[in-house]
Formats: sequence, structure tokens, C-alpha cells
Amino acid sequence: MRYRTVIIPPKEINETNSDIKLWDFTGEYTGSSNVLGLVVFSVVQGIAIAQMGKVGKPLQDFYTALGEAMMLITNWVIWLSPFGVFFLVTSKVLEAESFAVMVGQMGMYFMTVLVGLILHGFIVVPLIYVICVKKMPIKFIANMGQAILTAFATGSSSATLSVSMGCLEEKNGIDVRVSRFVMPIGATINMDGTALYEAVAVIFISQVRHMTLSLTQIISVSITATMASIGAASIPQAGLVTMVMVLDTVGLPAEDVSLIFAVDWLLDRFRTTVNVLGDAIGAGVVAHLSQKELAQLPSIN
Repeated sequence: MRYRTVIIPPKEINETNSDIKLWDFTGEYTGSSNVLGLVVFSVVQGIAIAQMGKVGKPLQDFYTALGEAMMLITNWVIWLSPFGVFFLVTSKVLEAESFAVMVGQMGMYFMTVLVGLILHGFIVVPLIYVICVKKMPIKFIANMGQAILTAFATGSSSATLSVSMGCLEEKNGIDVRVSRFVMPIGATINMDGTALYEAVAVIFISQVRHMTLSLTQIISVSITATMASIGAASIPQAGLVTMVMVLDTVGLPAEDVSLIFAVDWLLDRFRTTVNVLGDAIGAGVVAHLSQKELAQLPSIN
């Protein structure tokens, strides 16, 4: 059970009672699963399986097979999703009291996510590069242009992996031992753009549903979005799958994901671009900090 605050508007909204001070605030308990606890348990169990060695191999094989099965099912869903998205978006348009208001809300949501991704991908992450490497990242990012365009076109970190490693090794001079270690890991777990998008999306959906999130709930959403993005597959629109987990954290129904379907396909391109750029800059930082260690190791042709 979870406790949440609910805003109840007046039955009739007009010029005399449109003031938010006249709205009623109440609380209620809602039934939902403890997703954050499930994520933490999964992480702890993964560490335990790794420590068990050969004894934990059967359990590891089971989860590997289960993951492959879920990936196959997800691919089926992705192929069928255009039809489902069309009908879901159509139903939301028909349910809307004002089409202009709905378009305005979606526009503000789209711009908020886009501005957040730009600030993170082209200011915060490059600033980390400047602090660690002591160089301006302009040339480094320009050399990653082909990988950035591929990420935007495909919407998949995995599909961009070979191009990203090629740009790092051939244009930025990153050691292959670094690029071929950091980039596959980054494509799997470094989903900073997805985490940012999921947190903003949940706050947007809660506002559409006239639900006020407390500071504790916002922190919980941020943590859950970060953890869920780590488990998101590096395929187009995989963030929508983990979005359900984040929505459950604040007691919102899973079907509310349909509220953002209309613009998710485009935002997915932008957040994948930020994910790939973050992976590349991470590889650049690791290569700089590991220069002495790499020099002591045998060279690789």
C-alpha cells in the first residue's frame, strides 16, 4: 500500500471557483507493488550470484535465458506497437476536453525533456570531460558526428556501437582496449538520457492527473528512474517498458504511459543520442586516466 496526495477540483469550474485555493486536498492509500525494493533486491541478488561462482551458474543461466525470452517478446511488441500506438493516441485525443489544451501540454512536456537532454548532453557531460581531461571537448564531439547521427537515426545504442567504437579509435585516437571495454558496457547500462526522460515524464503525467508529488516521491522517482534505465534494453523505445515501473512508484496506473506515446518516438532519438555521447565521453575520460596503466601493458595490433 502507498499513500498519495490527491487534488479534487470543484464539480463545476467557472470564474468564481477556478482559484486553486478552493480545490480540495485529500489523501488515499493505493495498492501497488514495491518496484524500488524489487530493483534493489535484483541488484543484491546479482552481486550474490557473481560471488557464488560455479555454484550460482545455473541460476545465472536461468536469468540469461529469461532475459533473452523477454527481449524476443519485446521485439514482437515493438513491431506491433505502431498499430497499438495509433489507437491509444486516438482514444486520448477523443477523451480530451480541449484538443488545444492537450497539444499545449504535450508541447511543454516535449520542450522540457528536450531542454533537459541538451543541458545534460552538451553542457554537463562535456564539463566532466573538461574537468578530467583538461581539454575542450569540441573536437572530440565533432569527431563523433557519424555516431551521433547514427544514434539519432536508429534510436538504438546497440545498433550504433560499431560506429561509435570506430569514431573513437580512428578519429579520436582512443586505445582499442578502452573503447571495446567501455562502449559495450555503456550501451548496456549507461542510459542517462533515458533516466532523465522517465523522471520528467512521470512528473508530467502526475500533473495531467492533478496529482501533487511530495519531495520524497520526487526523490523516489529519480532513484527508480535511474535504476530502471540501467535495466532498459538498448533498443528503440525500450524506455516505455521501464516507465511502467517508475509510474508504479508513485501509484500511477501503467496505462498512463499512453499519454506520452504521441511524441515518444521522436524523444527516443534525442535521448539515445545523449546516451551514446555520454558513452563516448566516458571512454575518453577513462582513456586519459588510464594512460600510465595502458603504457605498461603489451600493445595490441
